[in-house]
Amino acid sequence: MEFAALDKGYAADRIRARLARDGLETVIPPAQHRCKKLPYDEELYRGRNRIERFFNKLKQVRRLATRDDKLAKTFFAEVCLVAAFLLIRNS
Repeated sequence: MEFAALDKGYAADRIRARLARDGLETVIPPAQHRCKKLPYDEELYRGRNRIERFFNKLKQVRRLATRDDKLAKTFFAEVCLVAAFLLIRNS
């Protein structure tokens, strides 16, 4: 089964129903104001958060954020280099 890991902004019942209709299992933490707290897979949600933070760090590199390259392969090479640098720096 495929998952849709989203943040609390997408916790509305109509969005959950639409994702279920499309065959996706939701991994959305319940909003604080909900009376009924819905279960979710905390481990999968933690993974989504790590990926989101990683892309935020990639966006901090100005050359990647402004996408100065004209060729897709050179842009992809820069993304790989910056990602490798971030992984080495944070390990």
